[in-house]
Amino acid sequence: MRISVLLLASAALVMGGMAFAEEAPVGPPAQVRALTGCWRGEGAVMGKPVTIALAVKTTAGDAMVLVEADSHAKADPADTYAAHLLFGGRTTKTAEPAAVIGLWADSFGGDGASMGTGAVTAEGFEVAYPYDRSSFVNRWTVKADKVGWTIVVRDAGGKEQAFASYALAKAGCAKGR
Repeated sequence: MRISVLLLASAALVMGGMAFAEEAPVGPPAQVRALTGCWRGEGAVMGKPVTIALAVKTTAGDAMVLVEADSHAKADPADTYAAHLLFGGRTTKTAEPAAVIGLWADSFGGDGASMGTGAVTAEGFEVAYPYDRSSFVNRWTVKADKVGWTIVVRDAGGKEQAFASYALAKAGCAKGR
């Protein structure tokens, strides 16, 4: 009797795992997928004027969107910055509004990497990345051939301070991007 119960319990666990494995993940929401392509523009980071280029493509079997960002200060082209952002959707279809999961990694190295969460908005989507006792909230809008990207620092009390802002336009992609 005990062996039969154990076998049934084991079979239920295996079958449940198979059902979960067969459920296709939900890819990034349409608001995230709208970033796909290449973009060039200008902006400011902590008041410093910069130029920026984004190369955005789907990856991981279309389950994720990869953003490669490269920028440099206008006053000093040797003052460069690069970031690698990865966005995905939830793994179930019941998240409302559509959830966005993000990974931020940049040219500051592993200590600057952060996992973020967010959601779609009426204008696009936003993702908040926690750092210490504050968050860097990234807000994205895509309208036809224009992208707006703003970043604010939100402290533990909810107060926000501008950090970066970019305005980009659709551009041709460099070979290999």
